[in-house]
Amino acid sequence: MSITVRYFAGARAAAGVEEETASAQTLSELRAQLAEAHGERLERVLTACSFLVDGVAARDLSAPLPAGGTVDVLPPFAGG
Repeated sequence: MSITVRYFAGARAAAGVEEETASAQTLSELRAQLAEAHGERLERVLTACSFLVDGVAARDLSAPLPAGGTVDVLPPFAGG
């Protein structure tokens, strides 16, 4: 199953790409794949990130991802 992964802010810097395609059944599986592909720096960032799946906040890492869906990786950030 193909998933589009979009990175924002510090997650983008840690991954070194703005967007990529991955294949995973759950957010947990996706996180593991992304950490393996991009290394320890992204792995550390992912532990603090929030995820949107097709625009909806996802908190259950074991929930299935929709085929063809989009996962936004959002690190914590502050605004004024």
